[in-house]
Amino acid sequence: MIAIAIIFSTNPTHAQDIIQSKTYPKNEFRYPLDLPPSTAGSFGELRANHFHSGLDFKTNQRIGFPVHAAYDGYISRARIQFGGFGQALYITHPNGFTTVYGHIEAFTPQIAKYIRDYQYKNQTFEADIALPVGMFKVSKGDVVAVSGNRGASAGPHVHFEIRDTLTQETINPQLFGLTIADKIPPAISAIGIYHLNGNPFSEKTPKEFLAVTGANGSYHLTKPQVLDLSGNTGFGISVIDQNSASINRNGIYSVELKLDGTTMYTFAVERFAFDQTHAINAYIDYPAFITAHRWVQKCFILPGSRISLYPQSINRGIMAFNDTALHDVQFIVKDIAGNTSNLNLKVRSNTSAGSAIADKPLGTLMRYDRKSEFTNDKVKVTIQPGNLYDNLDFIYTAMPAKPGALSLTHRIHNKLTPIHDEYDIWIKPDVSAGAHADKAVIVNAATGAIPSTYENGWVKGKARAFGDYYIKLDTVAPIITPINIRNGSNMKALRAIKLRMSDNLSGIKSYVGKIDGKWVLIERDYKTKILSYTFDDSITAGNHKFEFTVTDMKNNATTFTAEFNR
Repeated sequence: MIAIAIIFSTNPTHAQDIIQSKTYPKNEFRYPLDLPPSTAGSFGELRANHFHSGLDFKTNQRIGFPVHAAYDGYISRARIQFGGFGQALYITHPNGFTTVYGHIEAFTPQIAKYIRDYQYKNQTFEADIALPVGMFKVSKGDVVAVSGNRGASAGPHVHFEIRDTLTQETINPQLFGLTIADKIPPAISAIGIYHLNGNPFSEKTPKEFLAVTGANGSYHLTKPQVLDLSGNTGFGISVIDQNSASINRNGIYSVELKLDGTTMYTFAVERFAFDQTHAINAYIDYPAFITAHRWVQKCFILPGSRISLYPQSINRGIMAFNDTALHDVQFIVKDIAGNTSNLNLKVRSNTSAGSAIADKPLGTLMRYDRKSEFTNDKVKVTIQPGNLYDNLDFIYTAMPAKPGALSLTHRIHNKLTPIHDEYDIWIKPDVSAGAHADKAVIVNAATGAIPSTYENGWVKGKARAFGDYYIKLDTVAPIITPINIRNGSNMKALRAIKLRMSDNLSGIKSYVGKIDGKWVLIERDYKTKILSYTFDDSITAGNHKFEFTVTDMKNNATTFTAEFNR
């Protein structure tokens, strides 16, 4: 990692410099709500498998507040999802940026009609719609939606982003002047020390965690000591931040790590691309998170981690203690408002302390920067470049078959090493699937089935994690559970038909609802898992027939039918 130009932007309230590589317009965008700005989530905050991509503006634990266009422009995109944002709106602005408004409850009538027409024309509930340029123009402050709690939200709020229209990188909105009241410096609770000599980072890396105490930006080790360290060493930090407008614990903005006054490592949540966000698992101590749900932010960079949140480093932040001198190590942690916390350590470079010796490989060497493969007569694994964050001593173990499985259980390394995107896995059945070969599916013992197909005597799948894998057959059709309809129901007093669906193994691929043979829009709620068709004027008084068909990933299908009166 080489150094790039860094701009130090001064916050006038705190007169504290923050790290950023670009400048952004400060007086163009407005807040998306007319409520006093308070956030439940900060930009770049640590989340499972991703960095948080925007600000979560609170809505007083209610839905229904007007959502305003942050600046002039046109509505360029609308998205409907089962999870994720649920419902989201995108506005493209003439200044080179796009704003995003997620988890909204309702669109304006014109946009709602355009979306509904699209859904019926394409016979789909989930939709990602590029709207015609300039068709839906807006001015700064116009009401463009109503706040909600749709999709995978933990409570009512508006998720707000500012993106670079050209690159689609998401940028910290507070760099545009959309600040949140904040006079509270970050709180440091622990540091990690990683003895890296001769080895890639893994769950085997010798490490120790030391408690930290302090307040008001000044922190020190709970047990004051000089650290005796030898050889190549990495550091980590456990830290959270709060602002003055909310009790929520949020993420920090930046970390600098200095050795004897020289900045060895910098991390700053200024902007990032969405194809980088899974690299949070390279940024954190992933084994500590998986085993103990402990958030430790590593202050050294794994060689395969390609994210733009590291504006500067020397030797990837790894420090070499190979002399006999006393060294100063300093953590400087800031929030977006410039509130700063410092932690100073004394390190004695002690060669007599002994350095970690490179482990003798036990398995197959897989390189982070090139295609890697493992194969035998029962299993094959192929990992493309960019999916490992460091070189890997890959371990494979064959284990006994699970009841009902068509193969042995194949332990593909272990769950403590993250995968950035996915890899290919082939498993050969040990028991013939016979005429049901097309129903064979690869199963991850911890998380369930993965997308897989039968090809030339093997079952091939796309896996997103290491772990235990085996083959099973999925010949069982999905289950449909009606909630408020049965054959002969009188639906005159009801607004909607409601039901649920579930599948035992491979997962739902598609569902289709029809009334009197015509496709109807069945909406699917992420939190309740309820599917619902809301009656409209097309369903006239009289008798009708409702049909609902669900198909799983192995093409097993179930159909529910009911005559009803409206």
